[in-house]
Amino acid sequence: MSRSIIAPADVPPDERSRYLANLDRVTEGSGRLMLMAGDQKVEHLNDDFVGTDVAEDDGDPEHLFRIAAQARIGVFATQLGLIARYAPDYPDIPYLVKLNAKTNLVPTASADPLSRQWHTVEQVVRLRETSGLNIAGVGYTIYPGSRHEAEMFTEAARLIFEAHQHGLLAVIWAYPRGQHVADEHDPHLIAGVTGIVASLGADFAKVNAPTGEPAVLREAVRAAGRTRVVCAGGGETTAEGFLRRLHAQIHEAGVAGSATGRNIHQRPLDEAVRFCNAISAIGFDDTGIDDALRIYRGS
Repeated sequence: MSRSIIAPADVPPDERSRYLANLDRVTEGSGRLMLMAGDQKVEHLNDDFVGTDVAEDDGDPEHLFRIAAQARIGVFATQLGLIARYAPDYPDIPYLVKLNAKTNLVPTASADPLSRQWHTVEQVVRLRETSGLNIAGVGYTIYPGSRHEAEMFTEAARLIFEAHQHGLLAVIWAYPRGQHVADEHDPHLIAGVTGIVASLGADFAKVNAPTGEPAVLREAVRAAGRTRVVCAGGGETTAEGFLRRLHAQIHEAGVAGSATGRNIHQRPLDEAVRFCNAISAIGFDDTGIDDALRIYRGS
């Protein structure tokens, strides 16, 4: 199922065992990631956390931590501030610290996106060492096509190197966006973007699914090489539709798991936990659709 695990050369010999342990932990040895994304408090403000189709519990940030603590996930990604506030009550969750974020208040039509680093890898390592929390990696968003791409590429390249130096994984959110990007869901463009993430040296590239059938992702997976590709979960969809799409992305295109936020945390706690477990079963265990739906339905 999984490709051979090779620690990159920028992981020092004395950190190689930690790096491989982190990779094994977040993929459960499968080579596939199940990332629960909880960084939307900044990215989407409160839009994702209230509404007629959103569980009332989702208005409280702790809802994210309750899900991550009770469900089978690979890693929970959110900002350092939320981790510092809530993680002491949820120390068993594997965490990924999202190092940059921006709001959606300024539309791309008005200004090309720029998202700068909030914390350093050194600060993440200091938190890991002083708190004893299970911090497995860091994450960062880039916007290829933005006129500010060079700044973000530079920050991303440096933090990936620094993360590997400390045995941490690096996941890059990569969304082509800017006034010169005609179609951010174009499959060929997304393949170009995964190639950028590979060139930066990241372990995983998180991209939006391109337009078309899941098989169109094959180009992006090939372009990424040893950097594994996962797709963002996107907006609200039916559980069955989501699970079928994920299964096809993995088995028809070679995608290495999933990275899902709204489709998980907008559900009530019990349902969100069952949904996580179904997603993880497909990614970690190669579970078929019918069995995954039974997990989700609790039957």
